Amino acid sequence: MTIDEQINRAVAPFTDAVTSAVFAAVDINGVGLPIVLVWLVIGATIFTLYNRFINFRGFAQAFKIVRGDYHDPSHDGEVTHFQALSAALSGTVGLGNIAGVAVAIGLGGPGATFWMILVGLLGMSSKFVECTLGVKYREINADGSVSGGPMYYLRDGLAKKGWPQVGKILAVLFAIMCIGGSFGGGNMFQANQAYHQFDSAILEGLLGFHDDSNFGWLFGLAVAGLVGFVIIGGIRSIARVTRILVPFMCGVYVLGALLIILMHIPQIPDAFELIFVGAFAPEGVAGGLVGVLIQGIQRAAFSNEAGVGSAAIAHSAVQTDEPVTEGLVALLEPFIDTVVVCTMTALVVIVTGTYLQTDLQGIEMTSVAFESILPGFQYILVMAVILFAFSTMITWSYYGLKSWTYLFGDSRAMDLTYKTIFLGFVVIGAAMELGSVIDFSDAMIFAMSFVNIAGLYILMPEVRADLNSYMRRVQSGEIKPTRVPAE
Repeated sequence: MTIDEQINRAVAPFTDAVTSAVFAAVDINGVGLPIVLVWLVIGATIFTLYNRFINFRGFAQAFKIVRGDYHDPSHDGEVTHFQALSAALSGTVGLGNIAGVAVAIGLGGPGATFWMILVGLLGMSSKFVECTLGVKYREINADGSVSGGPMYYLRDGLAKKGWPQVGKILAVLFAIMCIGGSFGGGNMFQANQAYHQFDSAILEGLLGFHDDSNFGWLFGLAVAGLVGFVIIGGIRSIARVTRILVPFMCGVYVLGALLIILMHIPQIPDAFELIFVGAFAPEGVAGGLVGVLIQGIQRAAFSNEAGVGSAAIAHSAVQTDEPVTEGLVALLEPFIDTVVVCTMTALVVIVTGTYLQTDLQGIEMTSVAFESILPGFQYILVMAVILFAFSTMITWSYYGLKSWTYLFGDSRAMDLTYKTIFLGFVVIGAAMELGSVIDFSDAMIFAMSFVNIAGLYILMPEVRADLNSYMRRVQSGEIKPTRVPAE
């Protein structure tokens, strides 16, 4: 028995129990619908209705804020609105956009795309609420650094409501689960999948070298070195990298997808017909709800993480004195991640007819779809996977670090301890078969949503009050752009 098998066998009873609890499902017409999925979708729907469709009416203002119309570097915070958005996006745009969409379409047909887009649009409202609160309840440390996220708005927001003990308990639970998620889904899984793609496409496919000795640990050491180089500088360093890396990797991927779509313009109307007609067919509903939200997005921590609460940690570091501004910026995240990037993947898989090849699954289906039109694109896709994995790791290291220091104190020693452990898990993740370990990590990330959304329900009235105040002041001219927008 290998060491991987020994580890998985040892932790299996515990991880299976946690996974079963988090992903407990109700049976609907023979389809298991996980309760956590219902919790996330209902929460997103309520936040959308309660804030009068802020996901649509706030879109234009969000774009103005991101491009810097209201930026003031004298405000507390560490990064600009664009940098905060890039940092948060780097933790969400990843394998779910490439492989998760293909899994969902393979399970439920093109109709799954409709449900994916719908949930992405609703998730914009969840992201707005949690990231507004993240900035509102953040703490500015003596050195000017920022600590924020669900830990703080659960603790302090619920204390303001008269429930200090409940708030403290929920905050600690969230921090523990976020740390677990950062080591697993935000780290080991990313390193593991990046290495397997590199091994199959480059080592075996291009060089003809079969890795019998498993050199994953060497790959892991190299990636750990790069990750360590970035995260040592904190959120400012992460933001400097992601503000370049995220637009670049998204741009390359989307341009490739657009090229294929443009080459299949005559098939686009048929593709949308398949999406809308298939959405309400029995297999479309099953594939969309279960396939997209569980089978596909589970592998990338719910893709845009709306309702999970993790992104609020990154958005809390923004330079602003108006919490609502970052909530508006954050609602762009699910739109870019799910509505744009995931839909591009879906259209490529549909118009090329690759989804009909039942022998293809996940990233293999996406790779074959691109390769059928753009020979050699599989190597670009491998680089995209590695870059997506790298960006996810550096962002989740920040999420985990802030949760770690919340529990154990914000000191240089605690900072170094967490980062050292995190980098160690990069190597472990690349070198071993994860099995039960990653199932447990997925459960930890999804479990964060139970705690987070419970707090959002309690605190959403003050978010709506702040939103109404902000919009009123913008419309009256009391809040003016800090620079003249570009013509």
